[in-house]
Amino acid sequence: MAGIFYQFQHPGAGDYFCKEYGENFSFPPHMHLSYELIAVRRGRMKVTVDGAPYLLEEGDALLIFPNQLHALESTDSRHMLCIFAPDLIRAYRTKTENSIPKSNFFRPDPVWLDALDNLPADARKIAKKGVLYSLCAAFDESAEYLPRQTEQQDLLSRIFAFVETRYTEDCSLERLAATTGYDYAYLSRYFKKLTGISYGNYLNVYRLNKVCYLLENTDESVLQCALDCGYNSLRTFNRNFKEHFGRTPAQYRREANK
Repeated sequence: MAGIFYQFQHPGAGDYFCKEYGENFSFPPHMHLSYELIAVRRGRMKVTVDGAPYLLEEGDALLIFPNQLHALESTDSRHMLCIFAPDLIRAYRTKTENSIPKSNFFRPDPVWLDALDNLPADARKIAKKGVLYSLCAAFDESAEYLPRQTEQQDLLSRIFAFVETRYTEDCSLERLAATTGYDYAYLSRYFKKLTGISYGNYLNVYRLNKVCYLLENTDESVLQCALDCGYNSLRTFNRNFKEHFGRTPAQYRREANK
């Protein structure tokens, strides 16, 4: 389902561990403080990491480091996505503290992907660590590393955090400029250059995906879902939703709850 909800606020510390599954899943550029492993189980998926495109097929995987900008795009795939805190692989995190991989791609032994797939939600921490370390070791076998550039990532992280915490209210580019102290025009060019989409388009897609989560998981009216996610005009919301998902919010809810 193209509108599947994707949670941005993944903690970067502690024992955070989450597996998510999806089909035909697309999501705009984003970043977070955790590692993210994406494995394609069927079909093909395009993932862009820090501007580099990867076309993944069945059995392929990516290991995305904390604060790497990435986007997902697919119309015919099934994937497994695992997001986990750096503390769960502390030795590997220490080794690569100030680095990012030259390529995020790897093709792990299917045994380890199956082990991750079969990990229950309530698995012991040591079991999670064992599987994650094995996957990181497989990635590290052929990985090359580059020095991490932090200045641009810091500002981009602030922009994403601004949207995460303010999407229910006014989080226009003007308000972002006032909050960050950067020039409006500079922020507009900066965001478009690094992400490939405008700030306004990104904000709209972020809000739409939040709405999808409410449509799938609550009994709130369509109007209330839109208002809860920062839309002030039902007409604008309905138009944007149909343009993005190809169906109305009511149709989306009926299909999601079949």
